[in-house]
Amino acid sequence: MDTEKCFHCGIEIIAKDKITFDEKDFCCNGCKTVYEIFSQNDLSCYYDFQAAPGATPQDINGKYDFLDDTTIVSKLLDFEENDTHIITLYIPHIHCSSCIWILENLQKLQPGISISTVNFPEKNVRITYNQNQTQLKKIVELLCSIGYEPYISLENYDEGKKPVDRSLIYKIGVAFFCFGNIMLLSFPEYFEVNEFWINQYRGFLRWLIFALSLPSFLYSASGYYVAAWKSIKAGLLNIEIPIALGIVVMFVRSTIDILFGYGQGFFDSMCGLIFFMLLGKLFQMKTYSFLSFERDYKSYFPIAITKILPDGTEVPVQVYAIEKGDRLLIRNQELLPVDGILISEKASIDYSFVTGEAVPIEKKSGDKLYAGGKQLGNSIEMEVLFSVSQSYLTQLWSNDVFQKKVDQKHKTITDTISRYFTPALLGLAVISFLYWIFISVDTAFNVFTAILIVACPCALALTAPFTLGNVLRIMGYQKLYLKNATVIEQLAKVDTIVFDKTGTITTNKKTAISYEGTPLNAFELQLLANTLRGSNHPLSRRLYEYIPKQERLVPNHFEEITGKGIEAVFSEGTIKLGSSQFLKHMSENTHKKTKVHVEIDGVYKGSYVFNNQYRAGLEHLFEKLTKKYQLVVLSGDNDGERKILEKMLPTSTTLVFNQKPEEKLQYIEQLQKSGRNVMMVGDGLNDAGALAQSNIGISISENVNVFSPACDGILDASQFHKIAYFMSYSKNAMKTIYISFAISLLYNVVGLSFAVTGNLIPIVAAIIMPLSTVTIVSFVTIMSNMYSKISK
Repeated sequence: MDTEKCFHCGIEIIAKDKITFDEKDFCCNGCKTVYEIFSQNDLSCYYDFQAAPGATPQDINGKYDFLDDTTIVSKLLDFEENDTHIITLYIPHIHCSSCIWILENLQKLQPGISISTVNFPEKNVRITYNQNQTQLKKIVELLCSIGYEPYISLENYDEGKKPVDRSLIYKIGVAFFCFGNIMLLSFPEYFEVNEFWINQYRGFLRWLIFALSLPSFLYSASGYYVAAWKSIKAGLLNIEIPIALGIVVMFVRSTIDILFGYGQGFFDSMCGLIFFMLLGKLFQMKTYSFLSFERDYKSYFPIAITKILPDGTEVPVQVYAIEKGDRLLIRNQELLPVDGILISEKASIDYSFVTGEAVPIEKKSGDKLYAGGKQLGNSIEMEVLFSVSQSYLTQLWSNDVFQKKVDQKHKTITDTISRYFTPALLGLAVISFLYWIFISVDTAFNVFTAILIVACPCALALTAPFTLGNVLRIMGYQKLYLKNATVIEQLAKVDTIVFDKTGTITTNKKTAISYEGTPLNAFELQLLANTLRGSNHPLSRRLYEYIPKQERLVPNHFEEITGKGIEAVFSEGTIKLGSSQFLKHMSENTHKKTKVHVEIDGVYKGSYVFNNQYRAGLEHLFEKLTKKYQLVVLSGDNDGERKILEKMLPTSTTLVFNQKPEEKLQYIEQLQKSGRNVMMVGDGLNDAGALAQSNIGISISENVNVFSPACDGILDASQFHKIAYFMSYSKNAMKTIYISFAISLLYNVVGLSFAVTGNLIPIVAAIIMPLSTVTIVSFVTIMSNMYSKISK
């Protein structure tokens, strides 16, 4: 009976069941309805990315009625604040560019959806919607109606408990079974046994071998056929094409051999080829999974938080040490690392990191606070509801909003080689086949298949991501936590390094403090301490630790002006502290030292003088860096310590003082306009703008919860002296990539030379292919580990 294919899902339809609409054929009303939805909403170009990309919608009548329960919905949501709700749904059917396109345009299909973002490797979509305009149930029903039914289980909706795809394992098992049994049945042919019973059953054994090869050919290798066909339809030439072609050629040739009695063919080689290629694919998948695990669970950046003990003592702790029920102190501009309940009377939370909306949300005591919000204003106290999710913090840090445009040269190299590799490979295979066909038919087919298999650039494609992933992990162990692997390549290109002074090249923990002016009484010290308690500035934190512990007071108003100072209003009085310009008190500063001036109830009291202590190893670090980099110290302080720095640092170091935050950003911009590739090293607070403007921004962490999404890396302050080592290591990482590229290409050249001359049979090529991948991965691992030691 004649059959046609459904325009939407691509499955074959019987002519009598065909539904025709808009001059297109569909297998059912469901597929026709999906097409109508896309057409009516100007989304018909969904079908331009790939022919018949859709799935047949399933009947879900009443299946998701449980989503009417707000309690259940709240448990599924990632974020729930006012009208804005965010949820991440796992959608198993995501498989191609058409899926990504339609799922990232859901706002055109459903009013109330503001944005939807697809994570293709994880097969999930993160949807932000307005719950006053639409509900989760409607969104899920919409997804089902267009063939993208999400997987939702109330019992195990944990991301780590999604259905596991074991199809590759099954395919390997089938291929191994076929390969092993065909090898056993082929022994008489191998040893040219000619006994009577062998001759009598030879035809039966050959057709049995043919039958055993079918599961491997049709099932185990199916992924290569599908990928090759999709590539051809898209007008591309990927590496699956020569692999699929090689398998098909071996199968057809072997079938002809048996059919005409020429021999048993190459079914053993074909099944072995499929088995070893799938093993290589499994190895590659495990490699990427390993890198993902290292990134998500070990490369934590050292963000910390202040925990309030039962006796009222405040102690800094790492965020992953936070437990349910703990009481936390969140200062101005600090990130909420966990969900919790507000204990303080009120709070102003900025959720722009999560929702993109910069309007602060006012909260009152007892309200729920979500991880990812940033406190604005006075410090607050909260009780923890759930332990911290470091992967969630990493997700915020890696948000596309804060990504910089970088030149990913290593990806360009891989893409360029792959673009020309497949056509050249096919051309070489055809030419070699035509040459050998006039000499030996058997050799011609062997040469053709061996060429297609031995030159697989799997190792080539794995070189850059595995090298950079391993370096990322090693740097994490060394306490430099980078946002992503591309930062390593950018580090290798840096030629200018700009350092902030306060909190960066100076340490906050060893600063000597003295007071000049009218002595403060106990009440005034109490006001000062409670004002400093809400600030994250390095000088504020150091001064807060210096002042004796005071009784708690809650300010009615708190405002911290970046780069200037703090103003707080208490019921008992008003206090201002910061620079002399901020207090409008131009006191004489003959020694031009770093000072924090204090004014209470409009009366100037005096100033705290900071005698800065520079970080250990600063002089040696600058001596090493000045040999390869242009160095700049960019400070917001006065130039009182210019002479000290001129003695400590190399004469080529540029010293710039009295810079406001916006002036720091402009200075970086001017360097870039002059052709410099700039790395900024700062404390992440006053330097946020400069960090964002620079090619690479590194924030120094002094065990303080200051979250700067603009930075590309966070360096533990104790490892400050290793900056030269990290810069050298990044250059050596790129060198490793180029060397491994060369090795991979050399392997292909040598392998092809043997294949073209007919000295390499397909089964050996299939074994060599995954071995080459193992070799490259081993090489880059050894080299990157070795460079991590010799670069110190």
